[in-house]
Parts: sequence; structure tokens; C-alpha cells
Amino acid sequence: MVKEVIVRDEVDIPEGVEVEIEGKRVVVKGPKGSVERDFSHARHVRIYKEGNKVIVETFFARRKEKAVVYSIGAHIRNMITGVTKGYRYWLKIIYSHFPVSVKVEGDKVIIENFLGERAPRIAKIVGNAKVRVQKNDVIVEGVNIEDVGQTAANIEQATKIRGFDRRVFVDGIYIYKKELME
Repeated sequence: MVKEVIVRDEVDIPEGVEVEIEGKRVVVKGPKGSVERDFSHARHVRIYKEGNKVIVETFFARRKEKAVVYSIGAHIRNMITGVTKGYRYWLKIIYSHFPVSVKVEGDKVIIENFLGERAPRIAKIVGNAKVRVQKNDVIVEGVNIEDVGQTAANIEQATKIRGFDRRVFVDGIYIYKKELME
């Protein structure tokens, strides 16, 4: 069992981005908005600012503690990317016989006439993600990659077909592109 003495990950803070750290709660503010995340589950990790860098470090780390340090660093990088550029997921509405209609109402996406079903299928919009429908595309945008990804996954999961052959019944709403907004 090998332990590394110091495991350290440095995250650069670009111009126009403000990072606040209170204990293990990190708030990143930028031109597109702000994202907040609590890392209190990581007991042996220190998070602090040093100049224009965020330092995530631990001492005498085993393999899993080392992985936690680099994961927290990646989360903070994703937060910085989100508040500077933003995230966008594209989903395609695919149907073969029954035309599917999709609309957004409040914090829910309503999918009607899926496979000719009378009851609408409902997907939850997570956090501050924005959803809009353009013809046969559903576009999910936001600054928090986890909210955007989970919302897109909820929409995809709501149209999952059970009990039929997936090779024949390919109807559904599927993620086909993930990109950074500019």
C-alpha cells in the first residue's frame, strides 16, 4: 500500500470569473451566471485559493483519496467552463408512425402521443436548465453541466420503450450532440 505525501491539483481562474470558497463549499460566478457546489463529503481534502488558482490537496493519500482530489478539480473546472461558456445538449425526436408532440410547462417536459399512448409522459427539468423545442429537436442549455446532463437524461429516460423489440420500435428522444455554448 503506497501513499503519496502530497497530492495536489491546481485549477486556473480565468479573467472575469470569481471563485468564493467557504470551507468546502465552492461558488463560481461568471458572465453567464453562478454555480454552487458543496464538497463536504471529501473529509481529508483541503480546498483554498492561492492567487488566481484554486488548490485542491490532501496529504498521505491512498488511491481513492487521490482520485477524490482530481475529481473535485475536474468539477471546479466544469463549473468555470459553465459560467464562462455554458453547456448545450441536443436531443432528436424520433417517431415512425405516431407524431410525437413535445412542450415545456414550468419545470416539466410534456411528451404527448408517444407510441399513440393517451397519457402524456413527463420528464423533470433539473435546477436552472433551460429547455426549448425546435421542430424535431429538443435543446437543453445551462451553466451547470450536471443539471443539463440530468435533464437531458430524464427526457431520454421518459421515452424509454419497455416490452418491445428495440430494433423494431426505435421511437424516442435521444441525445445526439453535446457542445459548449459560445
